[in-house]
Amino acid sequence: MPGGRPLWQRAGKREPEKEVEAQKWIEAVIGEKFPADLPYELALRDGIILCKLMNRLQPGIITKVNVSGGDYKYMDNINQFQNACVKYGVPDVDLFQSTDLWDQKNIALVTQTIFALGRTAYKHPEWRGPFLGPRPAEENRREFSEDVLRAGQAVIGLQAGTNKLASQSGQSFGASRKIILGK
Repeated sequence: MPGGRPLWQRAGKREPEKEVEAQKWIEAVIGEKFPADLPYELALRDGIILCKLMNRLQPGIITKVNVSGGDYKYMDNINQFQNACVKYGVPDVDLFQSTDLWDQKNIALVTQTIFALGRTAYKHPEWRGPFLGPRPAEENRREFSEDVLRAGQAVIGLQAGTNKLASQSGQSFGASRKIILGK
């Protein structure tokens, strides 16, 4: 262990409470508990649970989940999950790299992706199951007439502050400065 800490603790700051929240959401969506004998990151490592999650959110989005066949097949599950996330609407900047999960290099990023998936589920009205994380903000576009826009340009908003009745009279703090000439 170079650096004195296991690899899974080095990259990305893990938040155990977020991992528990993500795990409970996944369990609620897929209707199964994580294996009791495996920690969070190892339960997700083969990609099977992640594929089940995507297929519950959008049935049929992943056509073949590899439940056996070794490392190559399990890595394929992770890749299929990532592709399905993009199709579902998760921004690709929120996706973890396959090695983040497979080699357990950045489990915090894996959890972040799960939260991004949970937020994206809000945008799918067909999904009626549980959600994860806060509802994303929606655009609230407003249209103003030219008259209203012109009138708004003449107003100085109070966010800019006001100087009514502003003066420095009555302010006397600190010692006054003495200037001595001709020394």
